[in-house]
Amino acid sequence: MTKLSLRSVLIFPYVVLVVFLALAIGSLSYSAGYHAVQTVSNHLLEETVSRISQAIDRHVVGSVATLEVAFPDGMLMDADIKSNLNNIRDRFWSASSLHLDPNNYVYYGNKAGQAIGLYRYSIKKGELRVKYTPEEHRKFYELNGINSTPTLLSIEEKNFDPRVRPWFHAGSRNNNDTWTSVYIDFRTHDLIATRARQVIGRDGMFEGVVATDMSLKSLNDFVSNLNISENAIAFIIEPDGQLIASSVSPNIKRNKDGIKTRVKADQSGNALLSDIYSQMVPLISEKVTNDKPETFSFTDDLQREIYVAYNKFEDGAGLEWINVVAIPSSDFMGDIKYNIFQTILLGILATGLAGIIGFIILQWVTRDLKVLSHAVNNVNSGYIEEPINIQRNDEIGDLAKNFSAMQRRLHTDYLTGLPNRYAFEQRLKTKIEKYNSGENINPFAILFIDLNDFKKINDVYGHDVGDQVLIQFADRVRSAIGHGDLAARFAGDEFVIVINDVNNKDYLETVLSRVKQTLSEPLNSSDVFTDSFGGAIGVANYPEDGSTIDQLLVVADNNMYANKAEIKKIIKHL
Repeated sequence: MTKLSLRSVLIFPYVVLVVFLALAIGSLSYSAGYHAVQTVSNHLLEETVSRISQAIDRHVVGSVATLEVAFPDGMLMDADIKSNLNNIRDRFWSASSLHLDPNNYVYYGNKAGQAIGLYRYSIKKGELRVKYTPEEHRKFYELNGINSTPTLLSIEEKNFDPRVRPWFHAGSRNNNDTWTSVYIDFRTHDLIATRARQVIGRDGMFEGVVATDMSLKSLNDFVSNLNISENAIAFIIEPDGQLIASSVSPNIKRNKDGIKTRVKADQSGNALLSDIYSQMVPLISEKVTNDKPETFSFTDDLQREIYVAYNKFEDGAGLEWINVVAIPSSDFMGDIKYNIFQTILLGILATGLAGIIGFIILQWVTRDLKVLSHAVNNVNSGYIEEPINIQRNDEIGDLAKNFSAMQRRLHTDYLTGLPNRYAFEQRLKTKIEKYNSGENINPFAILFIDLNDFKKINDVYGHDVGDQVLIQFADRVRSAIGHGDLAARFAGDEFVIVINDVNNKDYLETVLSRVKQTLSEPLNSSDVFTDSFGGAIGVANYPEDGSTIDQLLVVADNNMYANKAEIKKIIKHL
C-alpha cells in the first residue's frame, strides 16, 4: 500500500477545492453576465425597433397631412381645374411646404384627363405642372414663391394621362386613402410610395384623385446610420420580403439587362440578413395582432446566437411594413468569455485568497449588474436617470457607459438637451399607471407651449439663429420649473411641462407666471435682440381633463390654441 505524504493529503484537497471555487465563481460570473447582457440587449433591440417605427410614422403622418391640406376632407371640386387653378396652386404650395422631406410633390388628375401638380425643390422654389385637355402635353412652370408669376420652363415630350397611372386607379377604386405599391422613381432612382385619395365633384360623384409621393431615401438613410453595435443590422421589409431600407445592403440593384429593380431580403447578398428573413417568414405571414415589438433568437450557420426584435407597422391605408433589428450575441459576450477564463486562472493561482477574492468578485459583479438592471427597468418605464455611477474598466463598465449613452440618445432632444417627446410620453404613461393602481401619486398638470412666429425667425434670420432661440428658451424653461417637474421638447417649437403636484394651486400659478415671464423677455441674441419669444400656453389637469396621454394632450393643445386666439384678439384691439 502506497503511503501518502501529509503534504499530498493537505495540498490535493485544497487544490481541488480552489479549482472548484474558481470554476464556480467563473460559472456564476458568466451566468450573471450572460443574463444581464441578454436583458440589456433585448431592451436595446426593442428601443431601436420602436425608433424605426417612429421614423416610419413620421413619414406616413406627413403624407396624411399633405393630402388633407391639398384637398381637405369633404371639399368638392369643379369639373374644370381652370376655374379654380389659383386656389389649387396655393393649397398645393402650402401642402408641399409641410414636409419638404419626404412629401415635396403633390398632384391631382381628374376623369376628364386634366392634371395639375406642384413639385418643390426648396422652401422658396417649386415647379408647377399643368395640362387642361387629354391631348395637351404637360407644361412645366417655375415658381419662386406662393404668389410668384409662373414662368414657362418646358413642355413634356411624352403625353402624360393621369387616368392611366397606378395612383389614379388606386384612388378611384377606394373611398379612403390608399397606398400604391412601392416603386423606383425614374428621376431620382430612389424608392417611392404614393398615397392617393378620391376627390368628389360638385355633383356628388367621383371627380378625380389627389396624391403625394413619399420618398423613402431619408428612411433608408436613417436605418443605415443607426449605431447599435459592431455587427448589428437593421432593415425594413414588406410582407413579401421586398426591402424598403437596410443598413447592410442596397434596396435597389441592376439586373443582367442593366435595369434597376428592387431587392428581396433573401437575395440581398448579406448572409445574416437572409438568415433572419428565413426565420421571420412564418412570423410575418400572420396578421398584426400587437403593435409592440416582438423578440426571438436563433443560431445561425456560424453557430452564433442572434437576438432579433421586430415590429409590424400598419397605417390603415394599405401600408404594411416590418422593421427588424438583430445583434449577434458575440458583440456583447466575446470579451466577457475571455475575462471569465482569466478569473478561473487567477483563482487557481491565488490559492490563499481564493475564497475572499471569489466572494468580493461575486459581490462586485452582482452589485453593478443590479444597478444596470434597475436602470434598464427605469428606462423602459420612461424615467430619465442620472448617469450610472459604475467606475469600471472592464466589459460591464463599457456596457454601463454604452447604456448611459444610449439612454441619453433615446430620451434627450439633441438640440436643447431637454427630454424628448418619447421620454415625456413614457414618464406620463408611468405616472398615470401608478395613479390608477392606487399609488400615492398627486394630481398633476401639463403645460403645452407653442412659440409665436418661430417660422418667421427661421425664414428671416436663418435656422442657426432659430436653433439658438430654441436652446435659449429651453434653458429658461428648465430654470422656471421646480424640482421633480419635467420640461420636454415636444416637437419643433412646441414644449411641454409636467407639474407634479397641483394640489397646491399657488405653485401651478407660480410656474405659469415664470413661463409667461420667460416668453415675454427679450431674446439674448445680437441678431434678434428686439424680439421677445411670444407664445401661447395651454393647461390640462389630470385627472379632471382626461385619463390618457392623448386626452390630456388634446385638452392642453386646444387650450393653447384658445390662448393663442385670445392673445391675437388682445393685440388686435390694442
